[in-house]
Amino acid sequence: MLKKIIENRRAVYPRQYNKEDIKKEEIEKILESSNWAPTHRRTEPWRFKIIRGEKLTEFGEFLAERYKATAKKFSDRKYKETKAKVERSGAVILICMQRDPKERVPEWEEIASTAIAVQNMWLTASEMKIGSYWSSPDLKDEVDKFVDLKDGERCLGFFYMGRYDGELPEGTRETSWEEKVEWIE
Repeated sequence: MLKKIIENRRAVYPRQYNKEDIKKEEIEKILESSNWAPTHRRTEPWRFKIIRGEKLTEFGEFLAERYKATAKKFSDRKYKETKAKVERSGAVILICMQRDPKERVPEWEEIASTAIAVQNMWLTASEMKIGSYWSSPDLKDEVDKFVDLKDGERCLGFFYMGRYDGELPEGTRETSWEEKVEWIE
């Protein structure tokens, strides 16, 4: 069963979302699964800020305006799409990582733990037929102007979520797992 969930997990983008509500209890279940990610020295570095309801419109406008203010080459299409992606979502979760103040483990391990926490969320959302995907645009570095980040906390990306209709495409890989493995016996 788990293998099937892993194999069927897909990135589902906001343009595919149908605007149907995602209940707070469903998001809580998804977040609960994040808490079981491996964590070296039990630093549990993953932090999440959930944006939903009316705040989605405000966040979409914020990102679009930050894009406009910081873009090296402004595109009106990208400005509108930045805003629309958020507004089409049932929720956007800011994926944050809280650095261990004692720096007992290398930072990359805390980033890896946070990524695994997000994979747990992604698999749980997928099982619940809630589409999602992780995006890490440069605008992630601007979120401290929208939400408070604690000392040592940083945003690694946005986890867009939304309900979708229909079936998702079959998964493919360019190469088999065997081509990525070297046995040393």
